Amino acid sequence: MPKSGKKKVLIVDDAEFIRNRIKKVVEKIENADVIGEALNGDEAITLYKELKPDLVTMDLIMPKSDGIKAIEEIIKIDNKAKIVVVSAMGQELTITDALGKGAKEYIKKPFKDEDLYRTIERFLNT
Repeated sequence: MPKSGKKKVLIVDDAEFIRNRIKKVVEKIENADVIGEALNGDEAITLYKELKPDLVTMDLIMPKSDGIKAIEEIIKIDNKAKIVVVSAMGQELTITDALGKGAKEYIKKPFKDEDLYRTIERFLNT
């Protein structure tokens, strides 16, 4: 559970090594804690309802249900949700779609840790 006053981050990605890498970046942000991890869009929606995170990092291409569907559903639950897409290159149309559905920003994989850090920190502090 997050320490009091810390911002809550939910990480959504089917690849464990990516979730771990994002988690390490979030742990470097003084006022943030990872409160949950989801492997697909369905889990992301369930955990968003349960945990009410301040920010979600969202992969777009995942088994079972994708990130676009999850973004749509999360925005229906909370139209102020802060969702940062972290997804592979070569998906420009999908990224544009994600931003159109309510994601705030996108970071292309492979990403630089410092770029992800700056983006997450910026959205947590707005």
